Amino acid sequence: MHNADPTPESSQILHCDAAVIGAGPAGLMAAEVLAAEGAAVHVFDAMASAGRKFLLAGKGGLNLTHAEPPPAFAARYGARSTQIEPLLQQFGAQQLRDWAHALGVETFVGSSGRVFPIDMKAAPLLRAWLQRLRQQGVQFHMRHRWQGWAQGGALRFSTPSAALQVRARAVVLALGGASWPQLGSDGAWAPLLAECGVDVVPLQPANCGFDTVRPDGAAGWTPLFAERFAGQPFKSVAVRFEDHQGRSFARKGEFVATATGVEGSLVYAFANLLRDEISARGQATFWLDLLPNHDAERVAAEVLRPRGSRSLSSHLKGRLGLDGIKAAVLFEQLGRDGMHDGAALARAIKALPVTVVAPRPVAEAISTAGGVAWDVLDAHAMLKALPGVFCAGEMLDWEAPTGGYLLTACCAQGRAAGQGALRWLAQQQSTR
Repeated sequence: MHNADPTPESSQILHCDAAVIGAGPAGLMAAEVLAAEGAAVHVFDAMASAGRKFLLAGKGGLNLTHAEPPPAFAARYGARSTQIEPLLQQFGAQQLRDWAHALGVETFVGSSGRVFPIDMKAAPLLRAWLQRLRQQGVQFHMRHRWQGWAQGGALRFSTPSAALQVRARAVVLALGGASWPQLGSDGAWAPLLAECGVDVVPLQPANCGFDTVRPDGAAGWTPLFAERFAGQPFKSVAVRFEDHQGRSFARKGEFVATATGVEGSLVYAFANLLRDEISARGQATFWLDLLPNHDAERVAAEVLRPRGSRSLSSHLKGRLGLDGIKAAVLFEQLGRDGMHDGAALARAIKALPVTVVAPRPVAEAISTAGGVAWDVLDAHAMLKALPGVFCAGEMLDWEAPTGGYLLTACCAQGRAAGQGALRWLAQQQSTR
């Protein structure tokens, strides 16, 4: 049964075919599908404007999707590939690019396989999208915060002016996860659904940074290292990691030192493995190769080569190009004695242990894992416990690395939820 509060006498009441709660990509896609078939659609969002997180994600260049072959693309969703792959077959990377093109936004494939708009910006695409939705008759209600259900099943909203109730024949929830809460995804929906008997897996950070510990067990980097190098990247490095279950990861790339640990694209790529290992074992250690283009024999030979009157730092810079943050992290982990043990130093350059003990808080993460469990949805994205209520996007229990995978799946799920809601509306019409 819906969680219910008495209906305030002052509440306004709005009737519509479909209410979409959440004006991010998943919600907007659901609204587009519904409106295209003539449904009267109203979109509600707690923020002052639509697509806040979408715009911020595209601030440095909107990574729309990825040009990877479909099987490899689907594999990026890990344990949820089985659920997400059929959605991508209906609306995957190419369909998303075609959709953007229909809005007047051309795309290109970058050297990494990531797909971007030609102008790299999110705002023009969002403006064109919202314009088309309004032309289709979609009505937007901003600064409307969903508060659950009233007695009788109406949706309750708090607004700047007065309480509002909405009686919708179909509802699409696309409320996001709990990352970047200042942009609207605050996870406040979780208890509202849990009270209705919907299984919600606790929300956790995904694509996140981690806090490190030093070899002596002290938290984070030393103050000297943090002061000098926080915010600087480890470029042209490689990492490898294997958890206690035998799951492994190895890749070249770059990441960034933070004041308390590490973050950045290479870390995000296996953040789920690190997070799960910390949950199971209390910590996780990955191995950092500072010179992936040099084999171990060459590194050892150069480290052990007589250096004469040159300092160790000059020797490492001259023979191996090791300086700056790479040299500093070696000293950070090995200490003075370890740095002057040639064999130990050579091994560390190729396999430096970095131990992480906690993911950064979920509010700092790029995205979240956890959310509405998949098995509480039917084949059309409808909550079994709440007939006529559909879910899509990051509020579902799935995760993916950065690279366009998050946005593509959100759009695919939004379209699927919209199609499920259309089917529900048609069924209700036929039984009248």
